[in-house]
Amino acid sequence: MTFTNPVFTDNFPDPGVISDGETWFAYGTNNDTANVPLLTSTDLVKWSDGGDVLPQLGRWADRGRTWAPEVIRTDAGKYVLYYTARKSGADRQCIGAAVADDPRGPFTDSSAEALICQDDEGGAIDASPYRHSDGALYLYWKNDGNHIGEPTHLYGQRLSTDGLSLTGDRVRLLTNDKPWQAHVIEAPQMVAHDGRLYLFYSANAFDSEAYVVGYATCDSPLGPCRDAPENPILKSSPEAAGPGHSYVVTRSDGSTWMLYHAWPPDAVGSVAPGRQLWVDRVTWEDGRPVVHGPTATAQPVP
Repeated sequence: MTFTNPVFTDNFPDPGVISDGETWFAYGTNNDTANVPLLTSTDLVKWSDGGDVLPQLGRWADRGRTWAPEVIRTDAGKYVLYYTARKSGADRQCIGAAVADDPRGPFTDSSAEALICQDDEGGAIDASPYRHSDGALYLYWKNDGNHIGEPTHLYGQRLSTDGLSLTGDRVRLLTNDKPWQAHVIEAPQMVAHDGRLYLFYSANAFDSEAYVVGYATCDSPLGPCRDAPENPILKSSPEAAGPGHSYVVTRSDGSTWMLYHAWPPDAVGSVAPGRQLWVDRVTWEDGRPVVHGPTATAQPVP
């Protein structure tokens, strides 16, 4: 069997993905009806609408700008969703955490305050949880420096075992200091492969063909991290404009796949169809991740 990208043609930006049993769950940035829309799939190709998993935001947040959600399962069997939203009464985005008993939700954020705001650095967005091989949980995110004309950084910090608070020191892992990154780096995801750590991230303007994906190699979950010399590793093609905000998954057969959003080339920045969901194979060559995409021709189903 084969499939052809995009695998979901409606607007579904900033996918964050987990598996639970035989089902894949993809969480996306808000749309007109859902704070956190959910898609489900058994093969990463055919996706079904799962509704809104966060019908009510935390008391600290305003509806309308709920971005880039990601979920992790804790040792207690709970699911924690990290999401970005507009802080009430402030010109800032912050990160909150919500909890559910099931990956389908509903998730509940009972906190009066956001988990991370970084008001002095423009705000905080794009939270991504990671479980290391020793069981420890970490959270990665980006300060919203481009919102105030300042540099952007990717941060990492240890999480408590329940995933609801940060512990230890906050570490700055990367800064937008390369020409191809322009004014912003964002959407971090830490991935372990073959005993090594890779910090994937996106860079440049999300609403342009210049949006791309790169990565860094890291010595530990909190760095130090070094940018790969071959960056960027995913960029625009004649069929897909501004591919980015990627999420890398590994299937039970050991194969690696990257899910990401991209604009139709003739509709960059459009409301409809918006940013569509794509998936492409990742292979590892001499310790380097190679993305075989954007691929717009038929390829085998994962």
